[in-house]
Amino acid sequence: MTSKEIRSRFLAFFEERGHQIVPSAPMVIKDDPTLMFTNAGMNQFKEYFLGTGTPAHRRIADAQKCLRVSGKHNDLEEVGRDTYHHTMFEMLGNWSFGDYFKKETISWAWEFLTEVCGIERDRLYVTIFEGSDDADALERDQEAYELWKAIVPEDRILLGSKKDNFWEMGEQGPCGPCSEIHVDIRSASERQQVPGASLVNQDHPQVVEIWNLVFIQYNRKANGALEALPERHVDTGMGFERLCMVLQGVQSNYDTDVFTPLIREIETISGTRYGKGGEPDVAIRVIADHIRAVAFAIADGQLPGNTGAGYVIRRILRRAIRYGFTFLGAGEPMMYRLVRVLVETMGDAYPELGQQQHLIENVVREEEHSFLRTLEQGLSLLDQILRENPGTEVDGAKAFELYDTFGFPIDLTSLILRERGYTLDEAGFEKAMQAQKSRSRAASEVSRADWEVLREGPPTNFLGYDQLRAEVRIRKYRRVAAKKEGEFFQLVFDQTPFYPEGGGQVGDKGYLEAPNGDVVYIVDTKKENNEILHFAKSLPRDPEAAFTAVVDEQQRLRTARNHTATHLLHQALRQVLGQHVEQKGSAVHSGYLRFDFSHFAKMTEAELRQVEHLVNARIQEGLPLQEQRGVPVRQALEEGAMALFGEKYGEKVRTVRFGQSIELCGGTHVGNTSEIWHFKILSEGAIAAGVRRIEAITSDAVREYFASSEQTLEAIRGMLKNPGDPAAAVGQLQEENASLKKEVERLVREKAGYLKEELKGQMREVDGIRLLTARVDLDAAAIKNLAFDLGAEFPDLFLLLGSEQQGKAMLSCYISRELAEARGLDAGRIVRDLGKYIQGGGGGQPFFATAGGKHPAGIPEALEAVRDLIASP
Repeated sequence: MTSKEIRSRFLAFFEERGHQIVPSAPMVIKDDPTLMFTNAGMNQFKEYFLGTGTPAHRRIADAQKCLRVSGKHNDLEEVGRDTYHHTMFEMLGNWSFGDYFKKETISWAWEFLTEVCGIERDRLYVTIFEGSDDADALERDQEAYELWKAIVPEDRILLGSKKDNFWEMGEQGPCGPCSEIHVDIRSASERQQVPGASLVNQDHPQVVEIWNLVFIQYNRKANGALEALPERHVDTGMGFERLCMVLQGVQSNYDTDVFTPLIREIETISGTRYGKGGEPDVAIRVIADHIRAVAFAIADGQLPGNTGAGYVIRRILRRAIRYGFTFLGAGEPMMYRLVRVLVETMGDAYPELGQQQHLIENVVREEEHSFLRTLEQGLSLLDQILRENPGTEVDGAKAFELYDTFGFPIDLTSLILRERGYTLDEAGFEKAMQAQKSRSRAASEVSRADWEVLREGPPTNFLGYDQLRAEVRIRKYRRVAAKKEGEFFQLVFDQTPFYPEGGGQVGDKGYLEAPNGDVVYIVDTKKENNEILHFAKSLPRDPEAAFTAVVDEQQRLRTARNHTATHLLHQALRQVLGQHVEQKGSAVHSGYLRFDFSHFAKMTEAELRQVEHLVNARIQEGLPLQEQRGVPVRQALEEGAMALFGEKYGEKVRTVRFGQSIELCGGTHVGNTSEIWHFKILSEGAIAAGVRRIEAITSDAVREYFASSEQTLEAIRGMLKNPGDPAAAVGQLQEENASLKKEVERLVREKAGYLKEELKGQMREVDGIRLLTARVDLDAAAIKNLAFDLGAEFPDLFLLLGSEQQGKAMLSCYISRELAEARGLDAGRIVRDLGKYIQGGGGGQPFFATAGGKHPAGIPEALEAVRDLIASP
């Protein structure tokens, strides 16, 4: 079976057994602070396991795209080294939310693998939880054992430890025993020699876990105790790529039709044949795997960046580029050329790939260009470190700086060092790495107490579209301690007017008022696993009381104005630039708005003015808000509502319409566009290849902007000779300034010419070198020109000039190329050494370098000390 057939048969099998087939959730997670990426099929159903949401269907099946590169599930360094670990992978799963349990799950799994897929029964092994004698004191999963014994010989039922056969969502939350199915794909003779049972869970590449059946029946509390859940659930996950390997009769995931089209394209581009072994094979596997992860992340709206999820995606991409650079000789961008093949092989199952192909290609190509330049820079810096290194071992702290500051991969550093006869102080590097990790970990540590449940009830009823004040009761609360924010409380109400952060819009602030007049301030509102959390620095004196929840009306109104403006802006951009424009992110605050969108060129001033004009025209039209709540998502899309890539939409959605603008949106908006008053663009620029960003303001912020601009204009008028026409007056000043600048440059050139002749007379010979040291009164540009003019006349020149400009000291060192190469002199090293005399530092090329400092009085000492440096370079 092809991979497409395998995926299709799995979904059809469970659809026939009453399961609703749902699409894959985005790979990038938006409303769960404990996860960056979907790392298991259950993530999108987490709220159902936690009891904070109610599933529309009790039985569900899907094919979910997953990413495991950070946190507990981090397979990144194994990827490419073996044939079965991946960053991005697909997980096939079936789910039961309080419906069927172990009997059906085990029976259907066995039926699908053996009858639908035709896997030989004697190749399969199953594991069950053996129990534990620790604090949990859990018994063996005898129920699963008896069910398996009815279909599998007992010698193929293996007992598994808590590590392998007890699944937990995290330190807190739903958990339970699991039963794994493993497959042995070795040859018949190998299976006769070594029983497969002895290789289960031993990281054998041909005896692998293929399906995990999790039986969720407990809840792990913050104190570590387990309690039984009111309803039992099923969560299964099967590795799609591994299943393809088994059914296509190959010995590696990379030999399946999931990867072979990509590998063939890499062979064509690089001219390297796959299958010969060694590092080139590893490199090809890394690239084939990583382009999938990066492409799917970008399609889901996550661009490579310097922090958070964006940093992880950039790291994956750079790892692939580095392997191609080192082992395939890829000095030019190549990975972006694989996107087309990926779309051809997976675009049917995941149409977002095809819809976002152009953007993915452009982002990947630009990232490749950028990192290849970084690699060149890193090689130059590494050369400099080696020139300054006194022995054959390179300091680990310096290697870490190269890695941390400049992004130069440590394994590439190690490889180059070995090739040149050096060793790396690995202990020093690891020490620096752990110190950084400890700082990062300490800054992000968060501990959450168990919920104090005051009253049970359904999920919080959100009232915030219609009212800013409501009578509420606290359903539950918990204490949270965070390293950055300190201690605070999270409160859950039975109903709330507070909008939780989401869709780019900030969460509401406000207060809770008790009947006795006591007030607790709500400093933020967020959504976590479908639950609305209100953040407070203190707890009400009597949490059981009834409260009046009041939203900060002014902040909400300003935020709503900005959110509505993003919708009008989106429409205007598509009208001016074209229908290719799609929203790629937004930030809606009370003071400003930020809007990211796909476009491949800088917007002209005329385009910006036109967009601004269109938005303000919609504002002046006074378009009323037209919204629909609880609309089936398919119906909303058919009616023309715009959906955003990477957003997770439920079966029922809310549509927001202002005139021709209609979008799926859960945010808050004004009742009429006239409430926005005015819209003003402050800036437009690129944030990634093919992605632009507009920052803008509305309403009160525009009034303040115009008032400030008017004050600035009046101040300028007061300083001009012709205040009636400030633009003409400023133009006249610019012309006068340009003329004076040319005159100054002419005088400086003349001065430098006179100085040049004077300095020639000060040259002296020292150990076969024409040495010139002097203090001069010139700026940096003039000194550089003077140095190169003298160097052109004297091929054996060593020049060190000191100068003082605006109270700062500067040293400039020039060494003719012939002299530098013959004597092993390095201007960069020399100015760094001399920088201590002027209390500063610097660097540059071996032939010309500068140093700056705050101690001009040290210039004479530096000029004197240079004689010793050139005598012993």
